[in-house]
Amino acid sequence: MPTKGRGAVRNESGRFERYGRIAIDDGWQRAAEEEFPDENRPATIVGLDTSRTIISHNNSPDISFDRSINPYKGCEHGCIYCYARPTHAYLGLSPGLDFETRLFAKPDAAMLLEKEFRHRKYKPAVIALGANTDPYQPIERQRRITRSILEVMDRFNHPFGIVTKSALVTRDIDILARLAERRLVSVFLSITTLDRDLARTMEPRASTPPRRLEAVKLLAQAGIPVGVMAAPMIPALNDHELESILEAATEAGALSASYVLLRLPLEIKDLFADWLNAHRPDRAKHVLSLVRDTRGGALYQSEFGKRMRGDGPYAQLLEQRYRAAVRRYGLNRHRWNLDLTQFRVPPASGDQLTLL
Repeated sequence: MPTKGRGAVRNESGRFERYGRIAIDDGWQRAAEEEFPDENRPATIVGLDTSRTIISHNNSPDISFDRSINPYKGCEHGCIYCYARPTHAYLGLSPGLDFETRLFAKPDAAMLLEKEFRHRKYKPAVIALGANTDPYQPIERQRRITRSILEVMDRFNHPFGIVTKSALVTRDIDILARLAERRLVSVFLSITTLDRDLARTMEPRASTPPRRLEAVKLLAQAGIPVGVMAAPMIPALNDHELESILEAATEAGALSASYVLLRLPLEIKDLFADWLNAHRPDRAKHVLSLVRDTRGGALYQSEFGKRMRGDGPYAQLLEQRYRAAVRRYGLNRHRWNLDLTQFRVPPASGDQLTLL
């Protein structure tokens, strides 16, 4: 049964657990929720992540970066399609409701980042901020871990990119504008749909589509290069909005765009199917059938080069529409190259300053 304000409709055990647990609704839970609606909603619990390093590395050939930073594990936005959900299974938690209610913050992120930047063997490369979970999810308002990371990037002149669904990114325009003047930052807003009702159920605690477009506008006005990710595109659910999303983002000031086809690895397949049956039962079978048409008959392909775009006539048509829209709206005309040459290690507290 759907929980108001949450994306997943169940909390089944992760794939590594010895015993599986499945919640069964015998009617009592539903009655309790009707009588005490606020007391039966799962609260957000934030634990501490005590990792000793903060930069994650990858060697995936189909993405544009080889390192990233995620200030948080889990994401309160609750996007039902989130490809990061299966990572919660490594923590012994469910990729379902646990992923959006059992979060872990990295309070030492800025200190760890500065430590890595000061290592004598460190060589700068563009870092993706928020490649797995959103760096501007709701708990960032109080925790301010992402802002502390930006302050380190600013001091060291280190280039990075941000991907977010949150208008909270505009809080940090003061830092981002300084970095943009030195070609050290770019920001992408992920806009999945312009339909507020669909967004409310599919990504319940993310900023509304109008607020994300307003964030694009404010960032662009501040001179910060901003793009839009129309992602994920879901056949027969939101893919018809591809052109309208790119048009609205262009009008708001976006200079670049990209898109990703829906990805359903591991536990997400069942979580997404449950969500469809709960919120869009009239089209659930049709949506999943079209997803299979783009994935060689399965619900997911993990091969590099195919996992982002899919395969088959439906996926090819989507890509053709994307390319035509990019040309029509003048997107991706200029590549914003972030500058790696400005990286400098500033003196640490107590260091003797050089005379040269």
